Amino acid sequence: TKFYILLERYLASKSSAIIAISKLQQEELTHDFKICSSEKMHVIPLGFDLDKFQSNIALNRNLFRKEFGLLDEEIAIGIIGRLTPIKNHTFFLESIKSIQNRTSKKFKVFIIGDGEDRGYLEELANKLELKTNSSCQRDPLIYFTSWRKDMDVIYSGLDIVALTSLNEGTPVTLIEAQAANKPIVSTNVGGVLDVVLEGITAKTCSKDDINSFSQNLRVLVDDSDLRNKMGASGYSHVSSLFSYKRLVKDVNMLYRNLLTK
Repeated sequence: TKFYILLERYLASKSSAIIAISKLQQEELTHDFKICSSEKMHVIPLGFDLDKFQSNIALNRNLFRKEFGLLDEEIAIGIIGRLTPIKNHTFFLESIKSIQNRTSKKFKVFIIGDGEDRGYLEELANKLELKTNSSCQRDPLIYFTSWRKDMDVIYSGLDIVALTSLNEGTPVTLIEAQAANKPIVSTNVGGVLDVVLEGITAKTCSKDDINSFSQNLRVLVDDSDLRNKMGASGYSHVSSLFSYKRLVKDVNMLYRNLLTK
């Protein structure tokens, strides 16, 4: 670690500018690790093609829900990311177990992604008596889908997007979820609050407060009006902050300022 910090400091001394993707990263680089001065550091958030999450929504939703045989009244909860310890899917499964008997609403759960923890998580789901598509042939509660490339279809089909990470930089899944107008339930870690609007597009809680997370999730499952209200604010929030057009504009401006000097 010391070697890489010294290397970063040396390279920073030879650089005209350093780009951080969030204010949190800027603070860490300038104050915690002292890589360079704050004057040399420029914050330029990530940028994405978010318009695709606003296209063919009804068609994509129908494709997703038809693929998994979802009824109109069934609420689809999704969590998206690598199946690794840092993503804390154990916390997510325990939350699902907690709300299972506390709501009268019908819901299905989609774990989208893959990784080293998949076998363990499938075993945990069985121990928690949560039926999965790998353990039963009919009417599972939880679907392990592995990786999917059709994320516009996935987000259209979901009703709630969850994140339970122990740490995050800039959580791309939450940016995409808001671009698709989906309400979010998340742990408040890393750069989450740089991406979402607390109480407006997302409900957040401490990473070790499973009771609050479960309560936030259950409230969104039970209240369709709240889901729609929170989801409706998503695209307008992220489209101005995280579009690729804004990214290109910001980088272009930085280069022009440096060249002028």
